[in-house]
Amino acid sequence: MTSRSQTLSIVSILTVGVAMGCGGSVEPGAVAPEPVFGADQRPSSIQLVANPSPVLSVSMEDLDGHTFTTDDLLGKVTLVNFWATWCGPCRAEIPDLVQLQARYPDHLQVIGVSTDEGPTQIVKDFATEYGINYPVVMTTPELNQAFPGVMALPTSFIVDPEGRVVKTHVGLISAGVLEQETRFLAALDPGITVDLVDEDPHGRLVNAAHATEIPGLDLTVLTPEQRTTALQRLNVEGCSCGCGLTLAQCRINDSSCGFSLPLAEQVVAEIVGA
Repeated sequence: MTSRSQTLSIVSILTVGVAMGCGGSVEPGAVAPEPVFGADQRPSSIQLVANPSPVLSVSMEDLDGHTFTTDDLLGKVTLVNFWATWCGPCRAEIPDLVQLQARYPDHLQVIGVSTDEGPTQIVKDFATEYGINYPVVMTTPELNQAFPGVMALPTSFIVDPEGRVVKTHVGLISAGVLEQETRFLAALDPGITVDLVDEDPHGRLVNAAHATEIPGLDLTVLTPEQRTTALQRLNVEGCSCGCGLTLAQCRINDSSCGFSLPLAEQVVAEIVGA
């Protein structure tokens, strides 16, 4: 992976908006919102993809029955967050997402994509309990096609105002990083250094939480309830190969490992036979 770094001013952001994926700007005379998080939590530099991919047009329906499309989100920074009610790290980051949505209503749109396989009411109750102030939609094959490669939760896609994925975060990420990405892409902060990378290395999931697809392991034999139980166990129980990872993480990082697959298959067999 190669990279290059540069510091851009508000003026140059607008000049190179096409290259960097920055479509927002501060209106003349307007005051940029103060950051939610302190300077010690917000890095002075961020990484974005040099050649971002456009998001496919896809329709979504939130928990209240309102329908919108990815095209409706153009003009704002969009944070598409794949999560589940049973995912601990997902629950931990939701209050930060709520704060960011509240602080940047004119510049940021958070979309929560629930991957829960149970009744929708469970997700509705969860959203109420956590005070979620952004749309929550249930995952669909179309959403999975528009945002491919979600193999762990949480996974967040950062979409620039022109509708292109400029960063993918796998696992729990510092909210200060998310805020800096928002402030840069919305042209709110001239002092952020951006490191342009040729690719987004989100395939490596050493720090990812709760894998949802396990290479080499057939989870289709499980009921939705059994699948949830299996994923929870596979993301807790460690591999015996010495890698220090969970079974799920080891399978994702090294599908050739001779230890993780038999152990993972044993977990599935135990759940099926229970």
